[in-house]
Amino acid sequence: MHNPSEQSNELPNTARDDWAMLRAFALGLPGAYEDNPWGECVVKVNKKVFVFLGMEPAADAGLAFSTKLPVSGADVLSLPFTEPTGYGLGKHGWVTVRFLPGEQAPIDVLRDWIIESYRAIAPKRLVAQLAE
Repeated sequence: MHNPSEQSNELPNTARDDWAMLRAFALGLPGAYEDNPWGECVVKVNKKVFVFLGMEPAADAGLAFSTKLPVSGADVLSLPFTEPTGYGLGKHGWVTVRFLPGEQAPIDVLRDWIIESYRAIAPKRLVAQLAE
């Protein structure tokens, strides 16, 4: 019998892996830090949220998170895996991304959206520190 942890090295990234990569990426931006309101993970800069990561996905769950996309939001909302963020945030440019279990998330695109959200929220002095 095989050990499941040995097999996981051969499988594509899970939503949990993608979530961890996106969380680490967001936390690597200048001045970014994690907060846990409502028991969920958000990443903030200057006391303002720029990405809602929610709870870490269960092993068999899909990936979902929200970012503010003032530049690309209208185009992004035409994609089948996106929707305006609830609680009225969608009216202010927030977009929620949802992938079903097993769907491959386009990590590079999602990182670009996190950067766009960061640029919309962060003070100019921190945005200027981003490597282009």
